[in-house]
Amino acid sequence: MSDHAADFVLQAISFDDLEGWKDDDPSGLFEVMRHCRRQITDVKPYRTGSLGLSADDLLPLLAAAKDFAPSSPASARAFFETHCRPFLIRRRDGKSGFVTAFYEPEIEVSEQPDETFRFPFYRRPDDLIDLDDGNRPAELDGSYAFGRQHDGRVDAYPDRRAIDQGFLEGRGLEIAWAKSKVDVFFVHVQGAARLRYSDGRIGRITYAAKAGHPFSAVGKLLIDRGEIDLADISMQTIRAWLARNPERVDEILWHNRSYIFFRETPSQASSLRTADLQDGPIAAAKVPLLAGRSLAVDRMIHTFGFPFFIRAESLTHLDHGRPFRRLMLALDTGSAIVGPARGDIFTGSGDMAGESAGTVRNDADFVLLIPKAAAGRFD
Repeated sequence: MSDHAADFVLQAISFDDLEGWKDDDPSGLFEVMRHCRRQITDVKPYRTGSLGLSADDLLPLLAAAKDFAPSSPASARAFFETHCRPFLIRRRDGKSGFVTAFYEPEIEVSEQPDETFRFPFYRRPDDLIDLDDGNRPAELDGSYAFGRQHDGRVDAYPDRRAIDQGFLEGRGLEIAWAKSKVDVFFVHVQGAARLRYSDGRIGRITYAAKAGHPFSAVGKLLIDRGEIDLADISMQTIRAWLARNPERVDEILWHNRSYIFFRETPSQASSLRTADLQDGPIAAAKVPLLAGRSLAVDRMIHTFGFPFFIRAESLTHLDHGRPFRRLMLALDTGSAIVGPARGDIFTGSGDMAGESAGTVRNDADFVLLIPKAAAGRFD
C-alpha cells in the first residue's frame, strides 16, 4: 500500500458481522461481473488504486462468476462468502463513511441551436491533453489531470466561466443544445445523460474528459452564504434556489470551475431512432451501470470491479423505508468522490431516479470484499 492509504485501516470481519447481509439479494451483480471480466481480459485492466488491489487480484472472483447462475438470494450470497473475505474500512480520524447518489438525467435537446436551445454539450477539444508527472507544469497542482497544449506550451485549460462565455465556439465540438444552462450544469455533475430529440430519437452521452480544475460544490457555497440550510441541501433545493434567483445563476455555477466534456455512445453516434435503454449508461469502468448496485468510488484509492457492502441506516427512501444495506460493485468515480469510505450510489435513469438521488446524503459503513487469495495481504 502507498502512503495514500495511511488515513485508514482495513479491519477483517466476518459475514456474520455484516448487519443486513442475510437480507440482501446480490443476484443481479453476476451479469455485471461478466462485463467487467471481458473489459479486463479483452480490452484493458483497470488501474490499480493506492490500496494495492489489482485487476489480477479481482480476476479469480470474476472467473468464478463467469458461469455461475444463482438459484436464490442465499446462493448468491454464498458465492461471495465462498470466494471473498469482508474488511471494514475504518478511517483513522474516527469519522463515518458517507454516501450520496447520482443518476442519468434525460434532457430535451436539439441538433441545431436556436433561440430556445442555446446551451451546448461539448465533445473533448483536441487541445486538451492528459497530464502526468512528466508533463505537468510546475505551476499546476498535482490534482490537475488535464491541461491545454498550445503555442508550444502546456497550461491550465480555460474554466467553466470562459467556456460558457464562448471559448469553444466555432470549433464544431457541439453534440447537441439544451434549453437550460442549469440542466447542462447538472448533467456535468452526473457525468452522463439521455438526450431526447424532437423527432423521437434518444441518444446517450457519457463522460469523456474534464477541463482539469478542481470540483467545487455549489451546494456548499449556498450553505456557506446562508442561502440554504445544511439540513435542507439537496439537488432539488439547489435547483429551486437557482430558479428563484435567475440573475445569480452564472455567479453560482461559475464557482465550480470544473467543466466536463462528453462523448456519444454508439447508439447516439449511429443516429438510431431509439437507443437501448435497458442497460444503464457506460461509466468509468466501461461497463453498463446497474441501478441500485453500482457505486462510484475514489479511484485513486480503490480499483474498479471490486464488491462493497454499503450499510447506511439513515438512508431509507431507496428501500421503501428500510435501511440501505446492499452489496454493490465499484464501477465509476467522480471529482467529488474523495476518500476511502466515500461513495456515490447510482439510482437509475430519468426523473424518478433523479428525485431519489437528489436527497441522498447519509453516513454509511463501507465493507470491501476482497478475493481470498489477495485478502491475506491485509491481515
